[in-house]
Amino acid sequence: MPDIRVPAVWSLAALAAGLLVGSVVGAVPVLHGVALVAEPLGELWLRALRMTILPLVISLLVLGVVQTAAAARAGAVARRTVAWIFGTYLVSGAVAMVVMPLWLSLWPIPRAAAGALAAGVGQSAGPVPGLDAFLLSILPTNIFAAAAGGEMLPCVVFFALFAVAMGRLPEAPRAALMTLFQGVAGVMMVMIGWVLALAPVGVFALALTLAVKAGASALGALAHYVALVSGVGGLVLLAGPVVAVVLGRVALRAYMRAMMPVFAVAASTQSSLASLPAMLGACGRLGVRAETAEFTLPLSVALYRATGAAMNIAVVLYVAHLTNTPVTIWAMVAGVLVAALAELGTPSLPGAISFVLSIGPVAMVMGVPVGPLALLVAVEMLPDLMRTLGNVAMDVAVTTAVDRADRGKGAA
Repeated sequence: MPDIRVPAVWSLAALAAGLLVGSVVGAVPVLHGVALVAEPLGELWLRALRMTILPLVISLLVLGVVQTAAAARAGAVARRTVAWIFGTYLVSGAVAMVVMPLWLSLWPIPRAAAGALAAGVGQSAGPVPGLDAFLLSILPTNIFAAAAGGEMLPCVVFFALFAVAMGRLPEAPRAALMTLFQGVAGVMMVMIGWVLALAPVGVFALALTLAVKAGASALGALAHYVALVSGVGGLVLLAGPVVAVVLGRVALRAYMRAMMPVFAVAASTQSSLASLPAMLGACGRLGVRAETAEFTLPLSVALYRATGAAMNIAVVLYVAHLTNTPVTIWAMVAGVLVAALAELGTPSLPGAISFVLSIGPVAMVMGVPVGPLALLVAVEMLPDLMRTLGNVAMDVAVTTAVDRADRGKGAA
């Protein structure tokens, strides 16, 4: 994959600057013409962001499913690791389905802030589909029509089945298809890198338009969003020591002591990959066998972002609440499944790119507007810290659990 750098700090600064300038423009009628330029500029950037989501997600999904299936065939340890990865995705996503609506009911979005942000990003709530409509939407009658219409769920189901079928092909045609999808993914990565390199400009324009329409009170909704989504990630972080103690059979004190250097590296780099050497050291101090750690941890770093499904579902539910978009239980179930599959197919990339790739398809499947993501990506560097801490905590915890299970099988 190409090396892509996303100006996260500049995007956050552009958000603040756009809200500030927009507040001034909104207060001075003679300057209102500025918004007439900023609004189409922000919309143009948002459209450029949307156009890359479907082809990139499809190509990465196919590659992720094929690679995950190949890893699962590599041996018993690999199968246990993949089972842990996918199982925790489903469980954490289900927890977010319950926790986020509960938190929003106990700590609702400040009314003025919610109205401000919703007014700026638009509202596209539609009719709530019944169970029959949902079931019929799972499989497409025409995959090209589904793709052209932006129908994410049938596209995900079709290409997940396509990837499974690819695994049954002989080596030569399978390799040719892998090369094709790798090429498509690489091209899309370059394009989305171009779009996100312009994030400061796009975010500034969107934030300015938002502030002109509703004032700077949208900052309250953004702060509220960061706190709640980070809180969901915090639950995954707290699950790390529980898994290590209950299933990995390590002492809580030993786990916390071993993880301190890992957390220090993770907090400073916000990268699970950069934390890999520290995680290997932590597993050594916890008595995990070297052969288990040296296989399971790199596989986890490649395929496993423990906070991903939970925090991505939380983001989409927050946007649904913000825009008054009704979400059925069936849409939530589909969202959890797609969130798990999207995480398998999303490589370790800068937070802004992972944010778009992982959350975009979930929002589209659940029928939630993707427009607000363009502003939320500007503050992603704040929840991204919790994502990294939760990911490394669970990476090490799952490695201890896999090692303990493998020892038990050997003893049996």
